[in-house]
Amino acid sequence: MKHLIQLIFFLFTLQVCLAQEEIVKEIDSIFNQYSSAKNINNAILKVYSKSKNLDISLHKNKTAGNLIDVEHQPFYTASITKMFTAVAIGILKEENKLKFEDNIAQYLPDSIMNNLHVLGKKDYSKDLTIAHLLQHTSGLPDYFTDQTKDESPNIINQILMDTNKSWSAEEMIQFTKEKMTPHFVPGTGYHYTDTEYVLLALIIENVSGITLDEFFTQHIFQPLKMNDSYVNLKSSPIDNELPIDKFYASQYELSSLKSLSADWGGGGLVSTAHDLITFLKAFNNDEIIKKETRLAMQNWVYETKGMEYGFGIRKVSIDELTDTESDIQFIGHSGATASFLWYCPQLDTYICGTLNQLEASKSAMILVYDILKIIENK
Repeated sequence: MKHLIQLIFFLFTLQVCLAQEEIVKEIDSIFNQYSSAKNINNAILKVYSKSKNLDISLHKNKTAGNLIDVEHQPFYTASITKMFTAVAIGILKEENKLKFEDNIAQYLPDSIMNNLHVLGKKDYSKDLTIAHLLQHTSGLPDYFTDQTKDESPNIINQILMDTNKSWSAEEMIQFTKEKMTPHFVPGTGYHYTDTEYVLLALIIENVSGITLDEFFTQHIFQPLKMNDSYVNLKSSPIDNELPIDKFYASQYELSSLKSLSADWGGGGLVSTAHDLITFLKAFNNDEIIKKETRLAMQNWVYETKGMEYGFGIRKVSIDELTDTESDIQFIGHSGATASFLWYCPQLDTYICGTLNQLEASKSAMILVYDILKIIENK
């Protein structure tokens, strides 16, 4: 009987190991497929699941070859930064320094607030709340991608036109007020905009008395030992001398541009797959903010088919996105550089990485879906 039990245990263990090997093989294959696309110069992928005993790290660089230390290779996270800015607001809430429902006029100077949200000759600026900014329900225009009133270049185009310009937060807000029109009355719709996260970053600085990058370092990076993370053009990592993985818009390399200073509270974070998964695990385990705050941040509003948005965090539902029968959801954030940081609760799996290409955001989403399907089917 004892030998029979040992045999059954051995066969079960062997089956699990073979399944894991098959998962690794299939994920490697699908990553190679996406990272071999013509417009992808380099890419990073990390898949982690404690319960499934998965820890996969992959990298492709068509010019420099594959890396040895994939986990600690820094890359531009783009809008994944919004999760960090939202968590910083959550930390200040827990310190009783602000509330989600507070009007932002309590924390911002008149120079920022004056004519910030004027629609149909009515000024709604003083109606704006912190929650509106976090959830993209303020109605404010997006200085990056929205069209200007006079059809002059928006800031995403100006980044490419004047690559040495250093943008201040005040300049970006002033540009938005002068050149763009709000979309709707606060709280009555949804419009994704980086303008809100510049305002949130200013609130963090005004309330805490330190810069955004200092706040991230003191309240998030250091406690979680995220030694490879920093805010682009503002600070340096605690312990990482590796250069940032380059990212591109088509064939144009953007990662070294000084004008990327326009991407700040909503997209300026540089980090690594290891650090980002460390952050999301800590978020899910209520190690950096309390459960009450985390749940409040998951107050979902409709974003687009298959996607909902909370306070700096996004939820994707596969059944709605693909019109298939699936209970798989993943929660986290993605970025314009085809960066991604997701957790799938149904499969207890973290997926993080980047394709480092502005043209590949859709491909990055499909890659994540394909990886989760591989894991689900084993």
